[in-house]
Amino acid sequence: MEALFDVKSIDGNALAEAMNQNGYANINNILTNKQCDELIKNYNQADVYRKTVIMERYRFGLGEYKYFNYPLPKIINDLRTSLYPILSPIANNWMKTLNIETSYPTVYNDFLKLCHHNGQTKATPLILKYGKGGFNTLHQDLYGDIYFPIQMVLFLNDADVDYTGGEFVLTQQNVRAQSKAIVLKPKKGDALIFTTNFRPVKGSKGYYRATMKHGVSELHSGERYTLGIIFHDALS
Repeated sequence: MEALFDVKSIDGNALAEAMNQNGYANINNILTNKQCDELIKNYNQADVYRKTVIMERYRFGLGEYKYFNYPLPKIINDLRTSLYPILSPIANNWMKTLNIETSYPTVYNDFLKLCHHNGQTKATPLILKYGKGGFNTLHQDLYGDIYFPIQMVLFLNDADVDYTGGEFVLTQQNVRAQSKAIVLKPKKGDALIFTTNFRPVKGSKGYYRATMKHGVSELHSGERYTLGIIFHDALS
């Protein structure tokens, strides 16, 4: 597979500002068309995955996803290890702002050791597939007591070309107000960075925790593939 996107080209300040203001940020063209197509092509390569989940069985939605097994494909491992150091300062600033005594290591392997010490040893990166009528209910990807407050999804094919509908949906729960819905349509090869659980939002009496969830709206036609990169490992 081709070389990984040059993470040095990411403007860390702009990324932090977007995450702080919105709880999400888009990075264009992290994956090439060839890389996206190869990940889709390998969807049925059984030895790469540790678990397949049929979403309808658990009332998660309609579609399926597969968790990769260790050792992860190189491109997925590289995405985790190279992007985490850019995101950990944002995560630490969030914890400080909310007066939470949690500090995330600057080196990714040190964070993984923390997960493993807590019994979270199962790989969490996953590939998701939806067909016509498919959707994903609003949820959070936590997997244990140790979790990183930011995660990423990469879009492997094109909205309005390979499928219609299937928008990425974020909701933010606001204090003493109705939840805010955010609907996004990144392009093939783009990465969407977003909040895993909660983020700081400034209110009239200082900062508060704004809980966020994510999901996928119903597909009207075609097939939709995405690659989810979760930085913490799972208990099971």
